[in-house]
Amino acid sequence: MSQYFDMGEETLWNPSNGAAQLFVRQVRLYEDLLGMPSGIGPMENDEAQLDPAAFETFVTALLAWRDRTQHRIIDALAAGFIATVLALADRARVDVHWPEPRVGLEGRTDIQVPAPPQQDWAGAARARARELDRAMAR
Repeated sequence: MSQYFDMGEETLWNPSNGAAQLFVRQVRLYEDLLGMPSGIGPMENDEAQLDPAAFETFVTALLAWRDRTQHRIIDALAAGFIATVLALADRARVDVHWPEPRVGLEGRTDIQVPAPPQQDWAGAARARARELDRAMAR
């Protein structure tokens, strides 16, 4: 069995039930965290519709949130979800608005003490999204 993430009549992703349920639960968690809808509708009859305009806003906010952190645990917990969202955004032809690279600690909201060395989280997210895209059934 599987479930479908569709944009209109186009299937963007057709994961197994387990992967779909985990992803949808993570979507709802991040909607709550960011205080906005994701653009991914409810799973009804094994299908969820994606609203590309709302999804674009959500992806932009998600990347801005991630950029404000410098915490290894948050990075580890969020990395797979962000990569999956980026792969889905690419399939939906959604413009991804990356934040300007942040240097130093100013403006950060979650900082691990001692702070880990700064890493190119955006580059890692892009690479992981490309890997996942090849593994995501349509």
